[in-house]
Amino acid sequence: MASGELATKTLHELRALLEAGTISPAEILDDVLARIEVQNPSLHAYAAVDPDALRRHAREQKPGASRGRLGGIPVTIKDNICITGEETACGSRILKGFRSPYDATVIDRLRREGAMLIPRANMDEFAFGSSTETSAFGPTRNPWNPACVPGGSSGGAAAAVAAHLAVAALGSDTGGSIRQPASFCGVVGLKPTYGRVSRYGLVAFASSLDQIGPLTKDVEDAALLLSVIAGHDTHDSTSAPTEVPDYCRELKAGVKGLRLGIPSVPGQKGLSEPMKRAVHAAIKDLEKLGCKTVEVTIPHLDKVVETYYIIATAEASSNLSRYEGVQYGFRASSNGGGLLEMYLRTRHEGFGAEAKRRILLGTYVLSHGYYDAYYLKGMKVRTLIKQGFDDAFTQCDVIAMPTSPTPAFRIGEKLDDPLQMYLSDIYTISANLAGVPAVSLPCGFTSEGLPIGLQLLAAPFQESRLLQTAYAYEQATEWHRRQPPTGVAQSSK
Repeated sequence: MASGELATKTLHELRALLEAGTISPAEILDDVLARIEVQNPSLHAYAAVDPDALRRHAREQKPGASRGRLGGIPVTIKDNICITGEETACGSRILKGFRSPYDATVIDRLRREGAMLIPRANMDEFAFGSSTETSAFGPTRNPWNPACVPGGSSGGAAAAVAAHLAVAALGSDTGGSIRQPASFCGVVGLKPTYGRVSRYGLVAFASSLDQIGPLTKDVEDAALLLSVIAGHDTHDSTSAPTEVPDYCRELKAGVKGLRLGIPSVPGQKGLSEPMKRAVHAAIKDLEKLGCKTVEVTIPHLDKVVETYYIIATAEASSNLSRYEGVQYGFRASSNGGGLLEMYLRTRHEGFGAEAKRRILLGTYVLSHGYYDAYYLKGMKVRTLIKQGFDDAFTQCDVIAMPTSPTPAFRIGEKLDDPLQMYLSDIYTISANLAGVPAVSLPCGFTSEGLPIGLQLLAAPFQESRLLQTAYAYEQATEWHRRQPPTGVAQSSK
């Protein structure tokens, strides 16, 4: 097999080759690392990679899929998911040097199925961002056009999968951080139902919204990876004790007769014409496959951005209060000013601008005199949004809408305009607020060659139906087979 070819294959293709005994885990890893060595210096999909340690681990693996469903196949991990002994910095200076003493539950489940882990996909600091520009380790670039962002906060993972610097990856999604970069990079990104996948070992951003999920090259890989990581976990009190279906076995059930909901008020603000055309065409394609479209009304969708940024910043402010330079990570000198001075300097020097902004916003909405006016009201609107989705799913099986209002924007374009950056997530936020599963998959390209994503949402714990719909559409189209232009990742011009 030609050099570099293994890195372009999917999880399920590599699994078949391993089962046949025609390749070894070391060969797969060598192909992936060769691509990382050439392209990562310019793409910066990874914050750090240790090739020697990874190769030593690979050579310990036996040929064939003798160690589970992922026997020997590399899976890339976002920099906010804990791996024993590995640095977990969350894209932030304040966690520089912190090495986790334990594995996240998803890591433990990957290990049980024989996966080889490639840590530290780059990300927005503490997942605060939609562009992977707020990372303390520098921005990640989009493989389709390195002048553009890959989306965020899981932009490093999405870019790595798109450029074949990863076979598949795990990211986290608090308001669209898997799906929006999947749309920008032309890959599949799945946010499971809240509680479907354990959050134990995921460094918290907003605990009632965070969820771990896969970024993959196709829908079948997303089903396979979800099958591995899903399930109840006693370490996570929000983990649902719900049976996990065999997503791969149920994948090809088809969509004939499926009711496809089209929101009548999907929050059309800022939706670009190319995105509108591509999503409309995708809906027509699903109708040809047997879906029946129905119009659904989901009240309060026009309030999702305000609601999200009240709740998410409040929870972030609480979660990030633990970083003070005492227990772990970066510690600034007090310059003789005592403990309080050390706290202040550590947080001032350790956190970036966006992290500070969200901490301040969250502290404000939780403060005395403003809690009822902002946070409590935000939680009430969230309940109404969830009720709206519950009602909608009595009328339809799956909802279709854009993933993002625009394709990937240029690096630096929105960095100094927080409101415009926040509006990048206008279509993805609602799934987190309602706790429902959602997936983004390629459905077209702009005239400039940038990917466009279709977003599908389903009722809680209906990932099988969601994946069936996504798979049927994917198999009927060719968008997922398109590759970034040869050599584009090597140039930043």
